[in-house]
Amino acid sequence: MQHDTANKNGMIMIPDISGFTDFVIKSNMFVGKYITESLLKSVMDSNIVCLEISEVEGDAILFYKYHNLPTFEETLMQIEQMYNDFQKECKRLALQLAIEIPLSLKIIVHYGEFTKYKIGKFEKLYGAPVVEAHKMLKNHIAEYPPYALFSNAFLEINFDQPEKATVAYDNCEDCKYLPEIGYIHYL
Repeated sequence: MQHDTANKNGMIMIPDISGFTDFVIKSNMFVGKYITESLLKSVMDSNIVCLEISEVEGDAILFYKYHNLPTFEETLMQIEQMYNDFQKECKRLALQLAIEIPLSLKIIVHYGEFTKYKIGKFEKLYGAPVVEAHKMLKNHIAEYPPYALFSNAFLEINFDQPEKATVAYDNCEDCKYLPEIGYIHYL
């Protein structure tokens, strides 16, 4: 086992497909796999701020960036690009396959100190912000996608943060380690 011992502050972004569990259970395995692969690829290809990919986690992609972090406005443009490309691909696939695709996208943005480690050919992220970003996916607005959630940690380091646009949102169940969520952006 090899270790990257450098802890660095950085940004974490997780685009996550909403409705995925029901979709997998209700769809043909080969058609579902094709749709999932196409939708995740559309999100990967829409990466205009040069985020790095840590891993694909079933219905989500764990992106991160240590240097040259995008501003709040650039992050919004990135999110909207991902969402628009995802929607475009959903419509294309629905037409191609003549089926309804009841999927949407939610995106989490967080910031903090994390590191990487390597096991064989796999490189993983490690640190509290990684766990916190995943916990942000489990929230009370989950049934209202599409949306993007920004943690206060991300907003506080970003000099372009929106003034008076933040809303208090820290009342989720079992979120002992969840940082306060500071901003909700409906797509």
